[in-house]
Parts: sequence; C-alpha cells; structure tokens
Amino acid sequence: MFHSRFILKLSFLYLLFAACSKSGTPVNNPINPPVPPANGISYWLTTGDQANKLSAQTTSADFAIISNSLPTITVDSSQLFQTIDGFGYTLTQGSAIMINQLPATEKNLLLTELFGSGSSNIGVSFIRIGIGATDLSTTVYSYDDMPAGQTDPGLVNFSLAPDQSSVIPVLKQIFQVNPSIKLLATPWSAPVWMKDNNSTIGGSLNPVYYQAYAAYFVKYIQAMLAEGLPVYAITPQNEPLHPGNNPSLFMTAAQQATFIKNYLGPAFSAAGISTKIIIYDHNCDRPDYPLEILNDPGARQYIDGSAFHLYAGDINAMQQVYTAWPSKNIYFTEQYTSSNGNFATDLRWHMKNVIIGSMKNMSRTALEWNLANDASFGPHTIGGCTTCLGALTVNSGSYSRNVAYYIIAHASRFIPAGSKRIASDNYGNIFTVAFLRADGKKVLIVLNDNNSTENFNIKFKGKALTTSLAGGAVATYTW
Repeated sequence: MFHSRFILKLSFLYLLFAACSKSGTPVNNPINPPVPPANGISYWLTTGDQANKLSAQTTSADFAIISNSLPTITVDSSQLFQTIDGFGYTLTQGSAIMINQLPATEKNLLLTELFGSGSSNIGVSFIRIGIGATDLSTTVYSYDDMPAGQTDPGLVNFSLAPDQSSVIPVLKQIFQVNPSIKLLATPWSAPVWMKDNNSTIGGSLNPVYYQAYAAYFVKYIQAMLAEGLPVYAITPQNEPLHPGNNPSLFMTAAQQATFIKNYLGPAFSAAGISTKIIIYDHNCDRPDYPLEILNDPGARQYIDGSAFHLYAGDINAMQQVYTAWPSKNIYFTEQYTSSNGNFATDLRWHMKNVIIGSMKNMSRTALEWNLANDASFGPHTIGGCTTCLGALTVNSGSYSRNVAYYIIAHASRFIPAGSKRIASDNYGNIFTVAFLRADGKKVLIVLNDNNSTENFNIKFKGKALTTSLAGGAVATYTW
C-alpha cells in the first residue's frame, strides 16, 4: 500500500494496445501523454501480465519532506556520467522488406511512431544496419559479389544495388522523420572472394585483401552519403568470434588491430572520413578482446570505443574496459528476444541488463536486435536465426508490437540523444538508472525485479515521493 500522504492516483489507460480494426489497420498509437498534473511526477508503466504496456499514469503527489522506513532511491543530478547517443534496433534487410509491405498510410504512421519525437511517438534515435546481408536477410550478399574464382581488388563492381529496393528507401523515410538519427553500420562478412575459405560462413579475411576491404568500407560510406544517409559509426565485424552464422567471418583481436592500424584507419584519414570506428561488437565474456586492441597504440589512435552484446558474460564487463581506457566510449549494440521466450521474463531481463545494466556500465547506446519480421520469424538466410522475435510482427498489412518494442520505448520515448546519465541508487532487487535531459527534466527508469509488489521512495534534492511497483513491472518517471 502507498504511504498515506502520497497515494499515486492512476489515470485511465490511454490505449488498449495492439488491437486492430477489422480491416487490419492498426488502431491509435499506444503512446499517449498523461494528463499533466499541477504538481508531482508523471510516469509510464509496463507490467509482466501485459495489463499495462507503456501506459501513461499520473499522480497529484509531489516531492516533500517525508519520514518512513521504506527503501529509498536517491537521484542526484549533480553527478554526471556519459552522454547518451540513443536507443534503438537493427534495421535488417528482412525488417525493411516487412515494413515496405505495409500500406503507405500504415507505413508512414509506423515510422513516425518509431522515430518521431512528439508525445505520441517513441523517439528511437539510433539504428544499426548491415553492411551487406545479415543473417536476417532473404539471401546472403555483399556489395561486391563476384562469380566463383573471380576477384575485384579494385572494387570496380561495388554497388549498393542489393539494398536499393529495401533498406535504403526505409532509411530515407526514417531520415525524413528524424534527420538526426545515428546509423551504426556493421558487416556480417566480407565479400567471399576476400576470404580464405571462399564461403559465406566463417573463414577469415585474406591478408592479401586487407587494403581492398578498407577501400570497401570507404566506398560504402561514400555511397551511403551520396544517398543522403550519413553513417555515424562502423564496426569492422559483427560477432568476430562467432564464425558459424550465415553470413559470418572469424576475426581475432590481433587481426582486427592490424586491419584498423595499417589499413582501415589510414584509409579513413586519407579519404577525409569522420565516421567513427568502434571495435569488437560481441559478447561481454571476452573483455580481453577490445582491451588487446586498445592496448595497441597504432590501432587505438583510430578507435572511438568498444561495442558489446550479452549472449554470454556479465554486463559489468563493459565497465572493466571503460576503466582501463576511460577516453574510449562504450556501446551496447545487440540483444535479441526469442520466439520461445515470454513477455514477463524478457521484460525483466532486458530492462535489468540491456537498458539499466548497460547504461550503468557507461554505454552510450542500448540496442535491441531485429526491428521487424513476419509471424514465422523470417525472413532469414539459410542457417540464419529462426527464433529471433522482432520488436514488431508484420502480417497481412498490419503489425503488432512485441516485448522489445516496450523495452526500448521505456528509454527512447523519454531520453533524447544528448541527455546525460546521472546518479541513482539500486536497492535490493529494485534496479534504476536516471538521466538529465537538455531541457532540465529528470528521467528515472525503475525495475522491480522481485515477484511481489514493492513500496519505495524516490528522493531528489532532499525531498521524496512514495510510490509502488508490482513484481516484475517497470516504470519510467519524469519530473
């Protein structure tokens, strides 16, 4: 039960989420602002039972001097940490194909909802894309494929054509909605003729083609810019220690350091390219990988930071890399939700690790995996992921929103790029992360990782507010 002086009055839910009209057209956007209280704090709630999905709430209570024995979460805006680049997803070729299947009106509404900054949108500000195919593409392709036995070291045949009917049109529309969106581009594999096993799966980059592969990145960035799509950052390889995917490429830390130091970094410098180079882009179980590269001064001079996933290891490993090289940034760039998972469990785990955990460990981004797929979890390559659940499921001209949508929206909707993380406490199984926006507003994300309801205080500048969260629920508070 709430403290007697500060009962939080819940407003009526502004939307019954994911309902569709008989025609298959999605109904109203589920993100609505609460009725602004005269004083106090606004918050948005998602519960594991799905009774609330980013549902706007209001309270007439305000911060005040109170005294009770409840757990207290203190927010301190005088302690500033990293600047936030954004929250988002990967726009795979499969995602783009599914989004392009929507009728024009629904497509426009969806992209505005995802990437717009208004109060009815979720403000996604960071997108990851593949340089060529990912494993969630219809087929495996690069931007310079050659017949078996042929090579193209001069990149005469380089072309963005494989993505001209899918990814690029969607990106252009996204940039119309949000011209400040940041793109992180990542290859799943080099062109097959550059590899030592002549296969889309595994193998390593043939040292003979290091120079050509560096030029391939330069051509890609220049070609994207010519399309009006500036690439903010690249990583040299997605999951370099996972050569079993299709496509994939194995790249050791020593190989990545050599490639950056002697080829990619100098090629960017010579071409006047300011796109950031971010290393690793793999699991938290191997912090030694980015540390080995950063310990090489020749490579380090070209490197902006390190990127992580969490299919293995502990999220706190990111802090280890940051502590060793605090001048280099940290990014969290991928985590999937599974088709055989469930909403409540995934909401808890991802909020604790991907959103709160990554931010508390100095990440500038938090990205979930695939933005959209069909009801059969496709498209995907032969050998690609068959259980990856998109943030959206697109089917027969309509779409529904899955758990990853809400995981990201609890942050992206309220924390624009340029915000700074500020200090906030965890208390037992109550996990939090807080931010200071450029407009002066404070944002606090709270997860109750207990199975039962928890009452607690939120304290700011010596005053507090008593609130409550159901077991497994997450809330984003703003004031």
